[in-house]
Amino acid sequence: MSAKWLLFLRSFLFLTHLAAFSTPIHKAPALNGTNVVDRLALLAIKSTIKGDPQGLLTSWNHSSTDFCQWQGVTCSLHHQRVTHLNLSSGGLIGTLSPSIGNLSFLRVIQLFNNSFSSEIPPEIGRLFRLRQLRLVYNSFTGNIPATIMNCSNLQFLKLGFNNLVGKIPNEIGRLFRLQELYLYNNSFTGNIPATITNCSNLQVLDLGTYSLNNLVGKIPNEIGRLFRLQDVWLDNNSFTGNIPVTITNCSNLQVLSLGSNNLTGKIPDGIGSLPMLSFLSLNGNILQGGVPPFIANLTMLDTLSLRNCQLGGSFPNLFHRLTNLRRLSLAGNNLIGTIPPSLYNCSSLEELWLNDNKLTGRLPKNLGSIMPHLVALWLSNNHIQGNLLSIPATLHVLNLVSNNLWGELPSLSNGSSALILDLSNNSFVGSVHNLVCANGVNKIEFFSLGFNQLSGVIPECWEKWSSLKLLYLSGNNLSGEIPRTLGSVPLLQLLNMRGNMISGSLPSSLMNLSYLKVLDLGRNNLAGIIPPWIGIKLTMLKILNLRSNNFYGNTPDQLCYLSQVQVLDLADNNLSGNIPRCFNNFSVLSGIESNLEVQLSFPLDVGSFIVGASLVMKGREDTYGSILGLVTLLDLSSNNLSGQIPSELTTLHNLQSLNFSRNQLTGEIPNKIGDMKSLESFDLSVNNLSGELPTSLSGLNFLGTFNVSYNNLIGRIPTGTQIQSFNESSFIGNKLCGAPLSNDCVHADKPDTTSDQKEDGGSHNVDWGLIISIALGFIIGFWGIVVSLMLNRSWRITYFRLMRKLIKV
Repeated sequence: MSAKWLLFLRSFLFLTHLAAFSTPIHKAPALNGTNVVDRLALLAIKSTIKGDPQGLLTSWNHSSTDFCQWQGVTCSLHHQRVTHLNLSSGGLIGTLSPSIGNLSFLRVIQLFNNSFSSEIPPEIGRLFRLRQLRLVYNSFTGNIPATIMNCSNLQFLKLGFNNLVGKIPNEIGRLFRLQELYLYNNSFTGNIPATITNCSNLQVLDLGTYSLNNLVGKIPNEIGRLFRLQDVWLDNNSFTGNIPVTITNCSNLQVLSLGSNNLTGKIPDGIGSLPMLSFLSLNGNILQGGVPPFIANLTMLDTLSLRNCQLGGSFPNLFHRLTNLRRLSLAGNNLIGTIPPSLYNCSSLEELWLNDNKLTGRLPKNLGSIMPHLVALWLSNNHIQGNLLSIPATLHVLNLVSNNLWGELPSLSNGSSALILDLSNNSFVGSVHNLVCANGVNKIEFFSLGFNQLSGVIPECWEKWSSLKLLYLSGNNLSGEIPRTLGSVPLLQLLNMRGNMISGSLPSSLMNLSYLKVLDLGRNNLAGIIPPWIGIKLTMLKILNLRSNNFYGNTPDQLCYLSQVQVLDLADNNLSGNIPRCFNNFSVLSGIESNLEVQLSFPLDVGSFIVGASLVMKGREDTYGSILGLVTLLDLSSNNLSGQIPSELTTLHNLQSLNFSRNQLTGEIPNKIGDMKSLESFDLSVNNLSGELPTSLSGLNFLGTFNVSYNNLIGRIPTGTQIQSFNESSFIGNKLCGAPLSNDCVHADKPDTTSDQKEDGGSHNVDWGLIISIALGFIIGFWGIVVSLMLNRSWRITYFRLMRKLIKV
């Protein structure tokens, strides 16, 4: 090594050593969370949170300076600055402070599953280091702040399940690093911005998933440029046009959910070339053709839903290779033919929906062995025929409603897992005894055998049905009495035995059914009094239907305790006495409680069930299903009720149908009947009502049925567009006049001129009977006085003395 090089090296080491000792000593960076900016920002965030039920923010206080130890806060090791804020699932209530924008080192914000409201602060756009923003399951409102698009490092943007509105910002395309975008269950409108295709790293696009969004327009063809896409959820919007063929370029696609839109056209064949696809849902669109043959190529499929797509043709035999398929729904199409044998090769199949098609053929006798994992089978509204010998033990749900099944009822397998068993509207015959009583305790929650040809008595073994919530036995030929053991079913909420030949009285054990909401025993041969305990014990009843039986006696006042009742039908019995005045206690009918629900729904372990019922309204019997919860009815017609219509009933402002026809009611129609503004059907015909029609009837603008015929009503029919639109049959059998009757009210309204005509000497109006009566009275009275004076001397003397005094006066 040269001397010059050694001299240079020694000089360098000396100067370096000298510099090290001459450099001033500076204080080390702030440790232990002493950064004032972050600490004040966190305290400002706490100040806008008004509810903290779990005490997550207890450690956040002014006396504690080490904010890096506060719950939910994570700091960087070197700078001691806040990098993670995680307050998820804390039940927090309040707003998000704009001061969150001062936490400039934040990389992750996790506030999901709380109750934050108001707008998302735009100051979040200052957090240029932010990679994850998770605000799912809150109540944020307003638009997505455009400033968020300044967070160019953002990888996960999750804003689902909030109350956000407006359009998806076009600036979304500036988030080049975005991998997952969740905007489902908000109220977004407009199109998918075309700029979203700039998010070339996008793997998950979720704008649907039970969405409340209303995105429109076509799904952009450019979506095919997002080659990294794995999950696409665009369901439950209002997209139109064809399914873009370019979607088949996304070879990594695992989930494609486009259901419940307004898409049209054919299903692109290229979907069959997506080797990773495990979830395909196109249900609820208007698609052409049949079940596409390419389905056979999707060997990774776990779920296939083509429900309600208007697909036609035969049920194709292409399921041989779909050994991973667990859920298949082809319901609500126009498929014909038999169930293909290859479907039974899908040994992993757990849920099968084929209802509402035109399928024929028979079910295999060994269904339980060839599909050992099947837990739900929906085949209702087809043309499946034959016997059903047994119910596979694995099935939780078996729905075979409205097919052509016959023979005796099947038996339950030992250890049955059945929760829902619906065999209604078939042609099953014989007794229900074996199915109901053969096995031990079961888990069935919903049991329906309605509208078959079953006969015999209903057996006494319901104590084994401790999980039962809904029981339908309507529309059969069942006889005997109502089993007492039904009172041992503690969770029963619906009991429908309508349209059988059941006799006897209501067993008192039914008073134990405190959760009962629907009791329909109409059209049977039941007798006795209506027991008062119905109103005292069954206070949750919404529908009570006992029509067309042989009940007698008074309508018990205790029924007035049924404050939740919406339908009370006691028509066509032998009830007597007065209508209870306390019916105005029906809180739902009066509008005091607004518990009317569009659907009368019953929660079960496998989902909710929406019940229907047959009701007589507007003179005809109809089945009400999805809107049953909105129907309100009071029907006491065709009994022997007497007395007046209680004026208190006019406070039932939510009542839609009132029918007291064919009784012996007297008195006048209450004047305030027009206060019942919701009335659509009103029938008081064939009674002994008197007086005039109240003028307030003119205010009933929703009437579709009106009948007061065959009473003793008089006077003018009130004027009004609605009431005068009914034909004459609604008013006949009275002494009414005016439209729509042909007899006008001229004579009834003309003043009485009889006395004037008499004063004018009109001989044609002389009342000879009155004149003769007066003359006879005068003659008899005159001669009575004269004879008395002649025969009685003391009377005669008194009379003449009185006359002399009068003359002197």
